[in-house]
Amino acid sequence: MEIVIFIGSLFVLLLTGIPVAIVLMLCALILLWHIDMFDPLLLSQQMLTGADSFILTAVPFFMLAGEIMKEGGISSRLIAFGQVLVGRFNGGMGYVAILASMLFAGLSGAAIADVAALGAVLIPMMVKCGYNKPRSTGLICASALTAPIIPPSIPLIILGVTVNLSIGKLFVMGIAPGIFLGLVLMVVWYFVVKRDGYNDKVIISGKEAVKIFFDAIPALLLPIIIVVGIRFGIFTPTEGGAVAAVYAFVVATVINRELKFKAIPRIFYNAVKTSAIVMFLVSTAYTIGWLITIAQVPLQIVDLLQGLVEHPFALLVVLNLVLLALGMVMDITPIILIFAPVFYPLIQAAGIDPYYFALVMVINLSIGLITPPMGSVLFVGCSVSKLPLVKLVAGVLPFLAAELLFLAAIVLIPGIITVPAEILG
Repeated sequence: MEIVIFIGSLFVLLLTGIPVAIVLMLCALILLWHIDMFDPLLLSQQMLTGADSFILTAVPFFMLAGEIMKEGGISSRLIAFGQVLVGRFNGGMGYVAILASMLFAGLSGAAIADVAALGAVLIPMMVKCGYNKPRSTGLICASALTAPIIPPSIPLIILGVTVNLSIGKLFVMGIAPGIFLGLVLMVVWYFVVKRDGYNDKVIISGKEAVKIFFDAIPALLLPIIIVVGIRFGIFTPTEGGAVAAVYAFVVATVINRELKFKAIPRIFYNAVKTSAIVMFLVSTAYTIGWLITIAQVPLQIVDLLQGLVEHPFALLVVLNLVLLALGMVMDITPIILIFAPVFYPLIQAAGIDPYYFALVMVINLSIGLITPPMGSVLFVGCSVSKLPLVKLVAGVLPFLAAELLFLAAIVLIPGIITVPAEILG
């Protein structure tokens, strides 16, 4: 009965348009009332406990680093670096968009930051080259999904904290699938270019290419520093976030010299606002997680799916279908916080590698970011490009289909994730 009340109240309240964090608080109150523990003070205590995590302080640090890099000219240098590498091919600006998104993913850790930072620069450039605007915006939105996968991924940090997995190992495992996803999008873009007849090329002289390469080195070093530092215990994920913020500030002010001091209050305001939203979601989702454990909802779900524990592949398929459905109506962070503790006992009972499933889960939920009706990356793309949602959805469809096929591939062939991780680890 508790599982019906929880899921029913969750989806009914989501359909009303109430913000997700408030929905989670209301669901918590409904569950408290149902199990005869109704006490708003208990709710507030659990919310404070949920936010009281040293590792989670990495989130605002990485948010701050992303804001600094957006304002400090780093995104424009990554775009120029992408032009050097892939701009010479037909439809070169599309390849540049994908590569720039992958590179910026290694700096921001958030898909929304990718679209906001790169879209404002790349979309006008792509339209000027004669590209279809909805298709160009759709490509940038789809490419931004590499950000939750390539380290330093904020969803991977949250998932690691939630189910007690090594964040360093998760970061190493995220490198290969993030790169593969970018390559998949490049293959799709190749066929789009062939069909639409784009023939733009960016020709850069050797001397200019060398200058662009050296300008981009400071930005390219950051993800390497973070991954190596966390993986080999030089610093914790939280300290890694602080290192990223300080490093980004030094690059933006001392090396690039593009960050104006008058922009610093706005940078801190944006970082604080975004971090507050994330931490509010974390605290309310933690409370829900605590309550559904008290109400024995995980045991009910385990009982419901117990027959699949002996069939790991079937269990993996069912959980992926559930996650895809959830990703269409909820954002990635609350889904991880609520459902990861519920699904992981099943994963462990079925003998599925918990780190492999973590990457599958994050990739699956990332696809939800560009899936209507609640795809948050789509809304940011609409805001940046001034396109209506319907047109952007049409533009993103080929790339969405490719990413769904990529998800199916990593479910069918786990070695796509595990083999490179063993080599890198």
